[in-house]
Amino acid sequence: MPAAPSASPVSRSFSHLLLATVLAAWFAIGSDPARATPALPPELEAALVRSRLPADAVTLLVADADGQQAPRLSHRAEVPVNPASLAKLATTFAALELLGPAYSWNTPIYLDGAVQDGTLKGNLVVKGSGDPRLVVERLWLVLRRVQGLGIRRIQGDIVIDRSAFDIPAQDPSAFDGEPLRPYNAAPDALLVNFRSVQLHFTPLGGSARVQVEPTLNGVQVPTAVPLVGGPCGDWRARLKADFSDPARVRFAGAYPLACGSRSWPVAPPDGASHAARALVGLWHELGGRIDGVVREGRVPPGLEPVVEAMSPPLAEVVRDINKYSNNVMAQQLFLTLSLQRLGTGTWGGSRAVLQQWWRERLGGEPPVLGNGSGLSREDRVSAAQLALLLQRAWASPLMPEFLASLPVAGLDGTARRTGLASTGLAHLKTGSLRDVTGVAGYVHTADGRRRVVVAIANHPDAGALRPVIDVLLEWAARTP
Repeated sequence: MPAAPSASPVSRSFSHLLLATVLAAWFAIGSDPARATPALPPELEAALVRSRLPADAVTLLVADADGQQAPRLSHRAEVPVNPASLAKLATTFAALELLGPAYSWNTPIYLDGAVQDGTLKGNLVVKGSGDPRLVVERLWLVLRRVQGLGIRRIQGDIVIDRSAFDIPAQDPSAFDGEPLRPYNAAPDALLVNFRSVQLHFTPLGGSARVQVEPTLNGVQVPTAVPLVGGPCGDWRARLKADFSDPARVRFAGAYPLACGSRSWPVAPPDGASHAARALVGLWHELGGRIDGVVREGRVPPGLEPVVEAMSPPLAEVVRDINKYSNNVMAQQLFLTLSLQRLGTGTWGGSRAVLQQWWRERLGGEPPVLGNGSGLSREDRVSAAQLALLLQRAWASPLMPEFLASLPVAGLDGTARRTGLASTGLAHLKTGSLRDVTGVAGYVHTADGRRRVVVAIANHPDAGALRPVIDVLLEWAARTP
């Protein structure tokens, strides 16, 4: 039998080159699991084609929550992108670890003067500590306690101490030209009712009654607006509201009867005076008088608080932040990181605290996060970084508190409209800005395992990613 012909020098060189290439790729994947890029499943490929989003506008990652294996699906997972509100995942988990789930904020009130015959002969001093949830009900209760000390009249001023935060003034219209939207409200050491009011409209008789909560001292709001027939539709536009004068709200239109009772949250244009107006408005509602003005200042040395408003614990605050993607609460929490570590809450200080925590806890370079809420065009984070954060959180003793803060798919928060075939199969944080749509969280499989899922699109038509997200979640939930 003739001997087999020997391989030519050209074919031997090609074989060696091919082997070297395969080995290099294998070692690259084995040494860095986040770079492993399994092919996308056919149904996901089809969903991406239907979305008409370019492949380089989307980043996707699915991995086991325990982080023991390479990702099951990865597409551009190492590329930094704008995460929108997914940035809140870093802020809230870092805060749970650095501050503890039982951490709470207190808002102390001091009396700078003597009380005689129902009159405080001096000033009432309120010190803000950055409480993200100093809502009108809690402020009403603490002022009621002040009156319980026998004070009905303040012969001096109400002094607001905002020294806990050192941040520049913020233009609420700078981000997207929507200064009246509560999501654009600026943080404040004394943040009252999220720096917003609720306008309640209730058809009654021949008009719609208008109620304002909280009452803002010096701000006039009509007590009623005319009713009009027809469908509810865009009822806010039909009111023809004019908020240009901070001291007077006007309605040139009418309220549709078909709407029934509705509420409209609004961030007043004069946000800097919101706390002062709310304090005086509530004090007057309680039957109190004030002879002086509301001004900024510091707590005089040597005074002890007479009453304090205590916030709910951080674990509860974190649920509000993540389930409803509350931007100003996230920024308050972000500033609290530097307030507790450095003595004063500043943007730069909190960025430094978060970056140090990331390097020590997760390793590697931290993402770029400007204010902790994701309401930024400069934020950058990769899907791999978010997945690592979620995996570390899953292994943390604080996992129950963190997981409970995430919206449940199809049931509550910002994920209640997520299109999973069965509700309750995932805990997901959503993120959305103009040109950004994303989701990140945990998917629960039928056999009891947990997977980390991240999907983000940065594109003018980023909203087209939502059907792709639904397909991705279903795939992650059912794939063995």
